[in-house]
Amino acid sequence: MKKIFKALMKKIMRIFLGEVLDHQFALNEKIENLQISIGELHQKLNQNFPSRNFAENGYKVFSQWNEDGLIQYLISQIPEIPKSYIEFGVENYSESNTRYLMMNQHWKGLIIDGSKQNIGYVKRQNYYWQNSLTAVNQFIDKDNINQIFESNGFTGQIGILSIDIDGNDYWVLNSIHSVSPVIIILEFNNLFGKEKKVTIPYDDKFYRFNSHFSGLFYGASLPALTDLCAKKGYDLVGTNNICNNAFFVRKDFSSRFQLRSVSEVFMDNPSRESRDKNGNLTYLSAREEQLRLLAELSLVNLETGKEETIKDLYLS
Repeated sequence: MKKIFKALMKKIMRIFLGEVLDHQFALNEKIENLQISIGELHQKLNQNFPSRNFAENGYKVFSQWNEDGLIQYLISQIPEIPKSYIEFGVENYSESNTRYLMMNQHWKGLIIDGSKQNIGYVKRQNYYWQNSLTAVNQFIDKDNINQIFESNGFTGQIGILSIDIDGNDYWVLNSIHSVSPVIIILEFNNLFGKEKKVTIPYDDKFYRFNSHFSGLFYGASLPALTDLCAKKGYDLVGTNNICNNAFFVRKDFSSRFQLRSVSEVFMDNPSRESRDKNGNLTYLSAREEQLRLLAELSLVNLETGKEETIKDLYLS
């Protein structure tokens, strides 16, 4: 009798939880549709009243820091852009630079994340079958990146490449040769400033919070990425509103925009994301305080090719 009762309760709970999840799923879709509608209104306003200040064209739909609006501004000036994108470091794709392009304008996309759980979540969403989206679970390094693109049918001309892996961003970008995006979006480490061309040393198993408990040690400086993009044939157009994502346009299209130097666009990032050894936010805001936490760690000085400590690079 007890076994029958337990089996019955499990069945009832499955039905109940299923109804709750279905209701939550439907509610999420309604919220997302509302977000898209608001994004469309922003688009129309920006088309009628564009700003010459690149960052002022930004607004948020699914992006984290107003990147949706900046992307729409760029592609409005390049109507012939290929309607395809690659983005990696997307987590579960709830917050990303390219999702609005997919859901509102039905661009073809490839997204990559190192978490099987995150990619599984993406594949359970309605937008996955409603759009031409390929979602791949793989940990990216500089040696496998081109093979991942090619094996999933992304080669040659694409519209946008967006990189945010909180680590080997410089080294991975340097290795990419199988695609030629019109626009490149790169996260950079604002803490490393506007003068020095530096990046973390390459480590194919790099994980941001394993490298230092604060989470502040990752990526490359804006000057380093701008220099690399210039070598690949791209010009800097601007950054987002908190200066942690940079936007580059390929030289055959960049004359349509007011180009900027690093010194013109750089400002201190106001966000306070440093953590203590227990993973709690410490709200450090002063650049020097944050750098002192990392003083003994080394960066590659791309001007000399040598590793130097942060203490020597910034605190001497």
